Amino acid sequence: MASLKQRTSGLVQRKNDRESGGEEDEARRCGEEDEQEQDDKGDSKETRLTLMEEVLLLGLKDQEGYTSFWNDCISSGLRGCMLVELALRGRLTLEACGVRRRSLLSRKVICKSDAPTGDVLLDEALKHIKDTQPPETVQSWIELLSGETWNPLKLHYQLRNVRERLAKNLVEKGVLTTEKQNFLLFDMTTHPLTNNTIKQRLVKKVQESVLEKWVNDPHRMDKRVLSLILLAHSSDVLENAFAPLQDEQYDLGMKRVHTLLELEPEKESAKPNVNELMWAVVAAFTK
Repeated sequence: MASLKQRTSGLVQRKNDRESGGEEDEARRCGEEDEQEQDDKGDSKETRLTLMEEVLLLGLKDQEGYTSFWNDCISSGLRGCMLVELALRGRLTLEACGVRRRSLLSRKVICKSDAPTGDVLLDEALKHIKDTQPPETVQSWIELLSGETWNPLKLHYQLRNVRERLAKNLVEKGVLTTEKQNFLLFDMTTHPLTNNTIKQRLVKKVQESVLEKWVNDPHRMDKRVLSLILLAHSSDVLENAFAPLQDEQYDLGMKRVHTLLELEPEKESAKPNVNELMWAVVAAFTK
């Protein structure tokens, strides 16, 4: 009897030791994840940027404070960024594909949650999508939010002054400043770069994703970084991130970017643990 009690006592002690060790390991893992998350998000809460802000920041001329007058892609690109940002935050998804598996561009955008995001532009877009019945496709929402519709009854969906509002967000976050510039016939508000550290951190993130940290598999890449690369290309600003590189690195980086651009959204979206709406946005820009 005494021997049985000793064995039982020993088992309980070992179990407690294992649980204690497991808790310590879990705490250590959580601590490491928190530290990594802080590294990824930057020095402070104010410097965390949305996909729209990152794409605009890549497109802005540092000293002049405005995007290229010849860039006619960034407007629709920023609307695509909004849809993907809302999907990454768990607010939007695509309707079920069905037994016959309909194409990405034929499936409607569904509101999963109408919880506020804390971003005025995102919340405005989310409200439009939530209140619209029947639902619209990704392609339709990019056009509606951009104001590119022939239907006068749908013009109220247009999000106005998006670039200016995003630039003001970046001013509030200490990334840009505000100035007035005279262009002979008119004055224009510009937003030159004031915090080069944040811009360089963004550029470095894009460069490293296809150079030092290249994994040769889009499904092993961080979803937000992958979205940034594809949407920056759709907005015609990705080239700006690679311009400072040496020729050899530039060629290698662009070669890998083209590898991502040549992926077929329909096939990629059918794989597990993917953001289908992101691939639908990519499909809308490459159709």
